[in-house]
Amino acid sequence: MSAVNGQVSADDKAYLARLVAARTGLSQADATKRVDAVLGNIEDAKNKAKAAADESRRASATSALIGALALVIGAFIASAAAALGGRQRDDEEALFARR
Repeated sequence: MSAVNGQVSADDKAYLARLVAARTGLSQADATKRVDAVLGNIEDAKNKAKAAADESRRASATSALIGALALVIGAFIASAAAALGGRQRDDEEALFARR
C-alpha cells in the first residue's frame, strides 16, 4: 500500500529483501542492496517522466500561444487587405461611373 503513495516503508523493503534473498540465494545484505537499487531506479524513472511531462506541457503551451498570435496577426492582415480591396473596388467603380 505504501508504494501507491510513492514511498516504500522499511517493513516493505525488508519483506522484499527477504523475498529476493530467498529466491535468488543472495545474502540478506546483497538482497537489500538490490531492492534499494531497484527502488532508486524506479524513483529516477518517475522523476524523468515528470520532467519530460513538464517539458512537453511547456512546449505545447508555447505552441498554443504562438498559434493564437499567428491567428490574430492573420485576422488583422485579412481585415486590412479587405479594407484596401474594398477601397480599390470603390475607386474603380467611381472611375467607370464617370465615363
